[in-house]
Amino acid sequence: MTQLDARPRAGDTVRGSAPADGGVRGKGLGGNSVGLMGSAVIGVSTVAPVYCLTSTLGSTAGEVGVQMPAVFLAGFLPMLLVAFAYRELNKVMPDCGTSFTWTVKAFGPRVGWMCGWGLVIATIIVLSNLAGVATSYFWLLAGEVTNSASVAALDDNKLVHITTCLALIAAATAISYRGMTATKGIQYALVGLQLAVLALFVTMALSKAGSGDASFATSLDFSWSWLNPFAVQSFAAFTAGLSLSIFMFWGWDACLTANEETTGSEKTPGRAALIAMVVLVGSYLATGIAAQMAVGSGTSGLGLANPETSDNVFAALAGPVMGPGLGVLLFVAVLASAAASLQTTFIPVARTVLAMSAYEAMPALYAKVHPRFKTPGRATITAGIGTGVFYTVMTLVSEHVLVDTIYALGLMICFYYALTAFACAWYFRAELTRSARDLVFKGLFPVVGGLLLAAVFVKTLYDMWDPAYGSGSSVLGVGSVFVIGVGLLLLGVVLMVAMERRSPAFFRGEVLTKETPALVVED
Repeated sequence: MTQLDARPRAGDTVRGSAPADGGVRGKGLGGNSVGLMGSAVIGVSTVAPVYCLTSTLGSTAGEVGVQMPAVFLAGFLPMLLVAFAYRELNKVMPDCGTSFTWTVKAFGPRVGWMCGWGLVIATIIVLSNLAGVATSYFWLLAGEVTNSASVAALDDNKLVHITTCLALIAAATAISYRGMTATKGIQYALVGLQLAVLALFVTMALSKAGSGDASFATSLDFSWSWLNPFAVQSFAAFTAGLSLSIFMFWGWDACLTANEETTGSEKTPGRAALIAMVVLVGSYLATGIAAQMAVGSGTSGLGLANPETSDNVFAALAGPVMGPGLGVLLFVAVLASAAASLQTTFIPVARTVLAMSAYEAMPALYAKVHPRFKTPGRATITAGIGTGVFYTVMTLVSEHVLVDTIYALGLMICFYYALTAFACAWYFRAELTRSARDLVFKGLFPVVGGLLLAAVFVKTLYDMWDPAYGSGSSVLGVGSVFVIGVGLLLLGVVLMVAMERRSPAFFRGEVLTKETPALVVED
């Protein structure tokens, strides 16, 4: 059973074309460009596992100690449950608008517009952060290769840093602009490199654990209690660690936003998302356990929670664990991870903007697809320009604001994931009593996943009020992270009101209709 098969051929007009089922429209993207493996690779790449590990292993250990692996599992659970919601919705509506389109169909145009906005703004924030990280590791790696501290120090020069960052953004934009085939080939190499280096690190870290080497005096013996989330000392520590863990899994839905370009668009993207999730949680658990066994989770020496190294664990462990020769591979892997994710993260934002424009929820100029590459060219370029401008302004004006913007990212992630999960249960509400499978995968799993993420959203909102959250800056006594997070959501409301005046038909529900599907029999 398929409820969408209305993709136009080359030369077709998208905006204003005859509605398909309930108003769902094709966009003119290049179909059958990516298979199951390519789609899963895109999902893994967007998450950037090596970058996530080096930036959050230490912070998570600092919050929950040796329970770090348990918190990774706890963060994996809501994401897995939400992934089932994405899979079920994609089966009946393989639309590149994903969260936007699906929440419109379930809850109406205004909720759907805000859900799409949450995805777009979260992605722009991540793109800016990834570009900055890739730039820093580029110069760090250059310094390691040339054995020159002065070369590595070039990253501290704002002009050099910003120029390099803009060049990386331009390169990533150009690759994404050329289509999924170009994206897929590069991603196979970069993701393969990341996973291979992680496997090597895990093997060598395990060999160091209990070796008697003085540098690894803080090593620990493995304990199954590390996988027990109830052993975390306090609820506050658990929620802080959980927020970090959820961030580590964000981005797997990129393979869903490429659904109109995927072979078997109804089923392949959902399966790819689940494969990506399994690869990610396996990588995180193996690396976290191996690192903890090798150096422990303490705050001194090589301990993961050492505040001097916790924000970049691999930079501290590369030499001691892998030696000076192989250690440089970790720097290469982090650079590859950030660069690969920078490139694939353009996929969800560009295709969400394309869908919103195709359904008249955004200006018409973004609805155009490149006639040769079959990509949302204008949306991709606009996302690249927006990312470059945002990062440049934030870097020049205040690095504290840039840091706090990144901290506010968790709010956006929980916002649109939770809405999508609830949309699944509500959209399929007439089918939940049809079978046990429908009840579990279309109702129970999405609702539980949505509630878990909604709880994290509320707790994060509460914590953000405190000026100590993030960089420690405040606005009129309120934490700047709160001001930025809530302010970005309110900006979405303002833009939505402006678009409603410009495109009233969409907001009256005349373009993409809210509906409850009739009972259908699947193939």
